[in-house]
Amino acid sequence: MDGIYLTWLISALALGVLLLPVFKQPWMKITLPTFIDFFRRYWIHIVIVFLIYNSKDILDQLDRIIMANTGLDMTPWIFAVEGSLAYDVQIAFKTEWLTVALTHFYVAGFMFICYVSIFYFAFFDDRWIADRMTLSIAWVYILAIPFYLFFNVRVTGDYIPGMETLAYDLTPEIADWFRRIDPFTNGFPSLHIGIPFAVWLCLTRFDEDRRWNKYRALVFVYTAVTAFAIIYLGIHWFIDIIGGVLVASLAVSLAGRTSEGWWSIFDERTINSRVVTVLTEPKKAIGIVWNRIDGLVKRFREPTSRETGTMVLAIFIVLFAVITWELSHQSLPAGGVEAPQEVAAADGWMVTIDNRSSGAVMLVHDLSNLELDPVEMLNGSISLSTPFDVESNRLAVANSTSLMVFDLTKRTDSGYANILNKESTQPEEVYLSSSATSAYIVMLSDGNLSAMDVHGVDINLGLNQRSIAHVAVNQVELAIVYEDAPTTVHFARIGAMGSIAIKEINATAPEEQDAVLMEWGTPVDMPNATIVDVVFDEAFLAATVNVSATDRLVVYNRSNDGQWLASDPKYRVSDPSMYNGILAWSTRDHFDPTKPQAKYMDGEIQFLNLTENQTLLLTSDELNQFGPQVLTDHLVYFEEDEFGVVTVHIHSWTPELTVYSNLLLQIGLLAAFLLAFIYAYQRQAERSHAIEGTEEE
Repeated sequence: MDGIYLTWLISALALGVLLLPVFKQPWMKITLPTFIDFFRRYWIHIVIVFLIYNSKDILDQLDRIIMANTGLDMTPWIFAVEGSLAYDVQIAFKTEWLTVALTHFYVAGFMFICYVSIFYFAFFDDRWIADRMTLSIAWVYILAIPFYLFFNVRVTGDYIPGMETLAYDLTPEIADWFRRIDPFTNGFPSLHIGIPFAVWLCLTRFDEDRRWNKYRALVFVYTAVTAFAIIYLGIHWFIDIIGGVLVASLAVSLAGRTSEGWWSIFDERTINSRVVTVLTEPKKAIGIVWNRIDGLVKRFREPTSRETGTMVLAIFIVLFAVITWELSHQSLPAGGVEAPQEVAAADGWMVTIDNRSSGAVMLVHDLSNLELDPVEMLNGSISLSTPFDVESNRLAVANSTSLMVFDLTKRTDSGYANILNKESTQPEEVYLSSSATSAYIVMLSDGNLSAMDVHGVDINLGLNQRSIAHVAVNQVELAIVYEDAPTTVHFARIGAMGSIAIKEINATAPEEQDAVLMEWGTPVDMPNATIVDVVFDEAFLAATVNVSATDRLVVYNRSNDGQWLASDPKYRVSDPSMYNGILAWSTRDHFDPTKPQAKYMDGEIQFLNLTENQTLLLTSDELNQFGPQVLTDHLVYFEEDEFGVVTVHIHSWTPELTVYSNLLLQIGLLAAFLLAFIYAYQRQAERSHAIEGTEEE
């Protein structure tokens, strides 16, 4: 997967070296000692650029999680303004050779600009430009962070009807690389415009003797071609380009203001001398640091508008950090659960079987108040394999001797009120369902399906002429997969006899995706494909289909008979759950068995908003997450840490702030309000004194 990335990176760096003679200053020589000396003289500049470029991975992970937690999406507003303008550009110029050329230009060219724009000025020892260029690029990234986290704009090819993400879909390897490094929601502002335009503006402003005119012309041409490429390839909107230009302009202005102060501290030459002072005269070094701290404290004891403005900025940075932390940590572990084995959840309730030293116990969580301790019940009368289900304030449990139904709205000393207790052999699976007037229990055992109402009256389903492999229940509807038709789903209704088959679920993927699986030594066997799991609601059905090489997730639209693959067909999915137009599942994404990497061996939770056709990644870490269950207000899933300890996590669809964070935000806002007032007064008073002083002179 990293092969294409290394190819682009090496190509960009090699091109930068090859073009050295083109942009070489007349008085400079290109020698090996010059290269070595370049690193010694500009190592902080190099570190800054690499930190900026590689910190995007962290930023993108935060963006994915915050987008999943909040649903912040400004794309509809952008589309309302631009419409299909970008799509018109793509259609007008679409050719295969142009797509290939611009895809490689889009990635390798950006790497070239990011790295070489510092390298050239540092290598030829133009410190004036190198200092300001480094800060210009840094400020572009810093200014873009709030937009990327809280002003999410999806790529055009993922939103405009009929438009394609040509670059992202060029080959399976390229598609994987883009999906791994890009959340596809940080379009505004475009850094592919912001960075090169900042480079061009920086040279325009600070290159006073125009020694870099050739390179400035190259950057201008690159920026113009990139502007066309990101529109044509289905990545950016026109407004993203405008945002990139504006951010670049502000970044260069800030670089001009902050360059002198920053490099007075972090200039490599002064850093080296400070290191020598610390090593040879530590007392002197401590004295210097102490004097500077003392001077800083005195400044803030009698602050001018500059110090007050700094305090306001610091408060807003803290508030921004608190909000970012809260919105990226919305999934909380369920209290009172020690070793969860199974979980079922619906309608504001979560029920787990907990494996304790004293035996299996059932825990019932009220999701409307997560601060309450769970209610323990059936201690000693259930096993870890006991089937159970919860739905519409009812809990059904089938142990080795009885089928029991409890009313979760009625508490008792032993747990909850038992409204049905009927002798029964233990089935393999138990499901609860209900209509407006009745409630039912459906049980699957040895390929046979049976049902009764909550009063214990048996109901004939008329579905046992053939052995049943899988069943899913939604209200009074049943989705059934028979063993002799492993890729066909049948629908039936409780109270009606027989079932109706829909067309076969098709898990076929593009040939190039199957070719990758063949290279991995896991060939696809479509003739022997088998449905292994089914979930559905009123509008959609999702089926996990085993094709030998992997398990693929197929979504079926019940209204128009359309179906499509919901996830990457190369990577195994499991544990699908669907409710209210949301489909969630666990996936081992980006995992190549021929080159196993630990960070891709764990499961991650993804979910698809079927109404908006948008897939989001809820978790992004090296912990194993699995077993999601979609509820009205929450999503519940298991998480296994690096020590093998499993916990149940509860994710709220509506962002919630913790009490201490909410208090901190309120205090911070009040402090910022007061300091902003003081800052405005000080600023005007200082300007007034300055004008009076000028008039007296």
